[in-house]
Amino acid sequence: MLKRNRMMLLALVLTFVMILSACGGNNNANAPAEATNNASETGSNATDTGNAADPAASDAIDTSKEVKLKMIFVGPKPVDYDSVFAEINKVLKEKINATVEGEFLDWSDWAQKYPLKLAANEDFDLIYSANWAGYNDQALKGGFLELTDDLLNKYMPETVAAMSDVSWDQAKVNGKLYMVPQNRGESVEKMILYREDLRKKYNLPEINSPESYATYLKTIAEKEKGVTPFTPETGDWKYHNLDRVLLKQQNEWNMFDLDLPFAFKLDDPTGKVFNVYETQEFKDLLVYYKDLADNNAWSKNVLNSKNDHQADFKAGKTASITHNNGTLGALMALMRQENSPYEVALADINPGKKKSVAISTQNGTSIHATSKNVERSLMFINLMQNDKQLHDLMMYGISGVHYEPVGDDKYKALDKNPNYTGFSNWNFNSPLNRDNEAFPQEASDFVKNWEADVYHYDLETFVFDNSKVKTEIANVGNVMLRYAIPLEYGVIDDIDKGLADLNKQLKAAGVEKIQTELQAQIDAFLANKK
Repeated sequence: MLKRNRMMLLALVLTFVMILSACGGNNNANAPAEATNNASETGSNATDTGNAADPAASDAIDTSKEVKLKMIFVGPKPVDYDSVFAEINKVLKEKINATVEGEFLDWSDWAQKYPLKLAANEDFDLIYSANWAGYNDQALKGGFLELTDDLLNKYMPETVAAMSDVSWDQAKVNGKLYMVPQNRGESVEKMILYREDLRKKYNLPEINSPESYATYLKTIAEKEKGVTPFTPETGDWKYHNLDRVLLKQQNEWNMFDLDLPFAFKLDDPTGKVFNVYETQEFKDLLVYYKDLADNNAWSKNVLNSKNDHQADFKAGKTASITHNNGTLGALMALMRQENSPYEVALADINPGKKKSVAISTQNGTSIHATSKNVERSLMFINLMQNDKQLHDLMMYGISGVHYEPVGDDKYKALDKNPNYTGFSNWNFNSPLNRDNEAFPQEASDFVKNWEADVYHYDLETFVFDNSKVKTEIANVGNVMLRYAIPLEYGVIDDIDKGLADLNKQLKAAGVEKIQTELQAQIDAFLANKK
């Protein structure tokens, strides 16, 4: 009994001490509450939502021990990485007693190295994540840490306050969260950037359809020696680089995963899935691609090329590339800033077709499942999305060196701007983003037109749980690389035989089992929405 009474007395004393601490105010210089103050003083839009930003909860965070974080980015290491991250680390050290080191997976081989980083259980804390980089798959494989409400509320209250419920929900896999998604929407529809000076030189028609684009490519191949008409992105792509324009947009489909050959019609309320390779639309597109290949629209070495398509375009080595509007607009702005001798323009070759916007998992940050610094990692992400000083450094580099602030929401790119671009800092997109004042008006106009008529569909937030068909997915992916890619780039002369071989191999790899599982999950998802 005496022992029990002593324990009760001790509990009462501890409770009293905690109440006094809570009443004593925010005295911890390194707690997120100060980060909140700093963020608001520098222009953050974050607001207090009660318990999520309770100073008493913040005081419980011990940042007395310095922590060194490591983060994996995709894209090349910026030339001025050392100088910019030195400035970032000065501020991080002051605010959360932490520093961060970046490791960069170059675009030429990131697709191979990214999953290996997670599979090998390497020692790092944070990693760029995205739906197009296999976020769902890696989450299900156990590579990412589950982010609970308790963790988010305690270590990143400003992000909780600023992020919409829709964005959080879109990032969940089987009801669990493994990513802090970007907090700013973007258009990811593919467009074509091309040499307008060459179009004018040969008096070609406006590029606004697949047919006019083919005319442009074939004319350049015939008459402009030393210039490759089209250069695709490098990477472990399982589709032709133009498929998202000529299959997805053109036919108003959505393709679930670029590692799988399945699609559905955007306006189909039943969400019926079909094998892309079994459609007449795909066969017709193969004829289109074969004609381009036979007329030298791309390099004969296209399947083995490691060329940076943006660098080649900027240098005048290629006459057209494809990417999303934001990336192409930024490249246009850079070329104009550097007084490029080439006149460039954007083309939407599917005007009037349904366009969609990216869900929140287009860019995000995940914490490695084996990270020893979970709390500080979350605090780091929180600051990067909500602290104006750190956000500007991470997104744009050093003020006066890489950019010049223009008001609160725009910037002017300076001569050294290219020394701090090209890598995946987009995971920290937030309302604090600045827009390049030189961003081409035509690119902005395309986005405004699309966003005014964005098409939302029932399966927009559907996430496929592939845990039951992982082996089949791996086998199907290998078949796509071995049989579909050569077929799409015109390497196979006999289209009918090549297509038959492709579908035969897909069936042997288990494509029907995947389709059955996918359809079952879609049916259940749609039934729950009713």
